[in-house]
Amino acid sequence: MGLHFAQAIGLLAAAGIAGALNALAGGGSFISFPALLFTGIPPVEANATNTVALWPGLVASAMAYLKRLNAPLRVLAPLMVTSVLGGWAGALLLLKTPQHTFMRLVPWLLLAGTLLFAFGNSLRGLVGKTAVVDDLRDISVKAIVLGSITELLVAIYGGYFGAGIGFMALAMLALMGMRDIHAMGAIRTLLAVAINAAAVITFIVARAVLWPQCLVMVAGSLAGGWFGAHYAQRADPKRVRSMVIGVGIAMTAYFFFKVY
Repeated sequence: MGLHFAQAIGLLAAAGIAGALNALAGGGSFISFPALLFTGIPPVEANATNTVALWPGLVASAMAYLKRLNAPLRVLAPLMVTSVLGGWAGALLLLKTPQHTFMRLVPWLLLAGTLLFAFGNSLRGLVGKTAVVDDLRDISVKAIVLGSITELLVAIYGGYFGAGIGFMALAMLALMGMRDIHAMGAIRTLLAVAINAAAVITFIVARAVLWPQCLVMVAGSLAGGWFGAHYAQRADPKRVRSMVIGVGIAMTAYFFFKVY
């Protein structure tokens, strides 16, 4: 599918905003994924292209978090394995979903992502009523198994669509007994990279990625991510968060109206 100049500018701007939002608060897909749909791209290819386009920015975020990653291998390895397997399974499920069926799912997926973004902190607090683990080496085998099973479900959703997986991962880590938000953020970001890496490879091998659109969006998301990270300390997190929720609600309402 070709890419007109006006579409390229629009996708560049949308990806730039998405990259900035992801660096500030998350929720960038509420901008970039609908932008691809607005250009007339089929929904499955739009989702695949969006995942690949935003992945480099996610990797950059993970690099910044590496210094806070202090989880022992016995905790991290099972979570990474289930993240990769789930991301791969979710991506395959997306590729096997008919375009019409996925388009009818889009409003519901956007709604789910918006709700997770809006109430993710409450979800984390709700499941957080478990035994607190100050040292990650003290996490029990039972907690690791439970967390890995939960992460597998999170990863399947992440490979299929992905909006809101950060909050689902934080809730899963809280369920395992973790409380250090910085350590949790580092693990969450690494798991998101693993989930999306599996999905990215699957989409590329299946030739589901529209490369002209994708490369334009990669440039925009990296530039937006740099801008968002550079000005993150000046932004009001509550205002940014409210803006993302507002965009999510608007996109959800638009696609419910369009599809149904």
